[in-house]
Amino acid sequence: MDLETFAPGSGGLAPRAALRSDAPSLDLNGTWRFRLSPTAWAPDDFARPDHDDSGWAELPVPSHWPLHGHGSPAYTNIVYPFPVDPPHVPTENPTGDYRRVFDLPDGWSGGRLRFDGVESFARVWLNGHELGWSTGSRLPVEFDAGPWLRPGRNVLAVRVHQWSAASYLEDQDMWWLPGIFRDVTLTRSAADVFVHAGHDGRRATLSFDGPGLLDLPELGVAGLEPGVEVTVAAEPWTAETPRLYQAVVTLPGETVRLAVGFRTVSIADGVLLVNGRPLLLKGVNRHEFHPERGRAVTYETMREDVLLMKRHNVNAVRTSHYPPHPAFLDLCDELGLYVIDECDFETHGFGQVGWRGNPTDDPRWADALLDRMRRTVERDKNHPSVIMWSLGNEAGVGRNLAVMAGWTRDRDPSRPIHYEGDWSCEHADVYSRMYASHAEVEAIGRGAEDPLDDPALDARRRAMPFLQCEYAHAMGNGPGGLAEYQELFERYPRLAGGFVWEWIDHGLAHPGHGYAYGGDYGEPVHDSNFVVDGLVFPDRTPSPGLLDLKKVFEPVGFAFGDGVVTVTNKHGFADLAHLTFTAVVEDDGLIVAEFPLQVPAEGGEVKLAGLAELPGGGGERWLTVRAVLAADQPWAPAGHEIAWAQTPLPPATGLDGRGGRATSEAEGGTTVSPETGPGVGTGGSTAGDGTDVSPPEGGAGISSAEDLVVLGGAAFDPATGRLVRLFGHDVEGPRLDLWRAPTDNDRYGGLEAAWRRLGLHRLTHRIVAVETGGDGLTVRTRVAPAATDLGLRAVYRWTAADGGGLRLAVEIEPEGDWPAPVPRVGLTMALPGGVERVTWFGRGPGEAYPDTGLATRVGRWSATVDGLQTPYVYPQENGHRADVRWAEFTGAGRAFRVVGEPVFGLTARRWSTAELDAATHRPDLVPGDRVHLHLDLAHQGIGTAACGPGTLPAYELRIRPTAFTVRFTPA
Repeated sequence: MDLETFAPGSGGLAPRAALRSDAPSLDLNGTWRFRLSPTAWAPDDFARPDHDDSGWAELPVPSHWPLHGHGSPAYTNIVYPFPVDPPHVPTENPTGDYRRVFDLPDGWSGGRLRFDGVESFARVWLNGHELGWSTGSRLPVEFDAGPWLRPGRNVLAVRVHQWSAASYLEDQDMWWLPGIFRDVTLTRSAADVFVHAGHDGRRATLSFDGPGLLDLPELGVAGLEPGVEVTVAAEPWTAETPRLYQAVVTLPGETVRLAVGFRTVSIADGVLLVNGRPLLLKGVNRHEFHPERGRAVTYETMREDVLLMKRHNVNAVRTSHYPPHPAFLDLCDELGLYVIDECDFETHGFGQVGWRGNPTDDPRWADALLDRMRRTVERDKNHPSVIMWSLGNEAGVGRNLAVMAGWTRDRDPSRPIHYEGDWSCEHADVYSRMYASHAEVEAIGRGAEDPLDDPALDARRRAMPFLQCEYAHAMGNGPGGLAEYQELFERYPRLAGGFVWEWIDHGLAHPGHGYAYGGDYGEPVHDSNFVVDGLVFPDRTPSPGLLDLKKVFEPVGFAFGDGVVTVTNKHGFADLAHLTFTAVVEDDGLIVAEFPLQVPAEGGEVKLAGLAELPGGGGERWLTVRAVLAADQPWAPAGHEIAWAQTPLPPATGLDGRGGRATSEAEGGTTVSPETGPGVGTGGSTAGDGTDVSPPEGGAGISSAEDLVVLGGAAFDPATGRLVRLFGHDVEGPRLDLWRAPTDNDRYGGLEAAWRRLGLHRLTHRIVAVETGGDGLTVRTRVAPAATDLGLRAVYRWTAADGGGLRLAVEIEPEGDWPAPVPRVGLTMALPGGVERVTWFGRGPGEAYPDTGLATRVGRWSATVDGLQTPYVYPQENGHRADVRWAEFTGAGRAFRVVGEPVFGLTARRWSTAELDAATHRPDLVPGDRVHLHLDLAHQGIGTAACGPGTLPAYELRIRPTAFTVRFTPA
């Protein structure tokens, strides 16, 4: 049957552009009748107009039937969920029959039935006549309905099979979700127009192919004939300045309107250019997804995506791994995003069988692959946002790539061709890779990559721009290494940037799991939570990773020097005139001054004066500068922050509170530290080795009461030296901790397995000695996992501190040769559950680890204990606040403070690390009656090893002799 043929379809009309036409059309979305059968062999009498469907279910269109109670979703990343036996598919083939009755308006004649997306095989009948069948799930197809339309009542019937030969071409790392999931329309439009609008940075040209005459009134163009090129005084279109002009093409019987953007994409000397200027892609990969609707996304959801991207300094999207809904590209044109438009094509699962039988190299599939490429290009050819065509993704190599690329170049030579799967770039115009390490990216930037065996291909590739079509896998906590990648992209002109994988977590709303991932629907073959790997959570809440990416992608740079801040414009096409700059000085996190900065439109050096004379309490002082939108933009309101930076300042001299002021004019010689602000290429919480741990002068001595050792407002068990009471709170601990609930990067990158083999999740604490003296308590321990001779000597020295406080100095000495980095080094303790809020001075407001937290800044922050958690779909280590100087814990009418000497890392949760480790979904985390507090010296970095490089060496946590100190004081 047709399900197992290599052909792409039958009866479909030639593909054409998606256009806004004044021709009549009927929206056939809405409630359809629906019946699901377990195999493809259900009778097709349902297509008869008089068939009784009164006993059928109802199903909304667009939608996926598994999300409405008919069968279940299934997720795989690479493997096919059926035998690799092309073109055959399983007999167990869920098949959905759809029926829609509609009335034809009076006077209607002719028309096309248009399906914008059906997964994976659709056979269509109108009033009992078969119009044809189609594959290519994320591509439109039109059938000629005119001869079979009737006045009044009409019956449209569609049979959709989940599996077909075409399924072998659609193995795209996502949920398998069959159904009519995009719009269905009856239209009398038949227009096809291809507008060519170029701009080389000085001169704009306009022409078009197709019937009719083109008018563009704003530029004085009237009655332009096909094939005639004119020069116009148009402003260029870029993602930063998305200038559009409204064109009208008048044809016999209809008029179509197009938003025209003038831009030219080119390559010169290995550099990717737009309008003659270098282009740096700051991109994300975007699947279409909604937690309740799957890929049946609404216009509102699409617009929300684009607005979020723009607000987080993203300028580019790769439509992984298929063309998006056409309205998404309209939004990219309007609001400004560069797009790599990818064909609906991936055969990744053939890699599991050595690429035997791969459709990319099988001539029997040539027509199907060419058909998919044609439908992609023809639909989207008029969008200025589309700057490259992509042949597909992870489909290996083979002769059919030449077929697709050759046709595409002939049809549209104005756009480069992208394809990552062939590193020789034989059929591509850009050199594209996935997850290349920082070292390899740098080598490519310098033109020093390993050569290809073929000298001609090698020379051709070396003349190409390089981009990472996927990098920095944003799965769970992470990704790390963003700043280091971006520094390389900005340093080498050949590097055109890249696209982070990926935009959104594909967690499906689930009544028991909160959000579901692979395996939650009983799939026998699945890839677990690998589908939950986005920069936004399923509800589109930005993750810490997206906030970091915004920081890395900032289009404004700041550098602090002696009495100046140098502002650099990093936009490719816009100046800084649309931004307002402000500066804030804080003393221990409290604002003491705020003033504007007068920054030229081209950027430059801005002098600062009078900062040291500002009033303050003599605390730690920081200068923060910000760039915000000066006026409302279509994608964000005035005041939206675009970029920021911080630098520490010397202590204030005007401590009498009488004044002093700061301005952005040259008034004096105040020195501003040239250090970069925290969070930009810096590590997480650290406390230097060799900290002075001697007790303060005048500290109270040790005493006994109620069979406890009492010291500095705290009480200890005399036998074990364990702290049991702190300023009236019943507590447990603290004691040395090396474990964290593994992140996705730890798990998929292999670190978790190494840590568990070492036994770091089940450390044993042996008391060696408890020593009391006149000035304090010393507890000597050995901390080690079972089944190994590795261990740590940990000494806890407790002494009284001024003001009724308590100081703890910890010394650590490793024993043996530790073979791998460790998750963390720090202290863990339990507090009463009545502790509700934490206020801290350090980096915030969000989480930060050694190679993440770029978006955090030094300040005074406050949050509930619950608010400190980052709700990753798959629970894992999260919520660490870095470089904390002090933190105050309040609740149940009591408060106390922890002070770092100098800093520590902070995590507080209502569940233990073991409970977090054991959880697999958000609802598994049930608050207990204690608050589990971690005071950390250091953490292992995060990296991106779930897919890509592991933690960079600078962020690895290796065990070595160390010491750190914290103080506990009553608030």
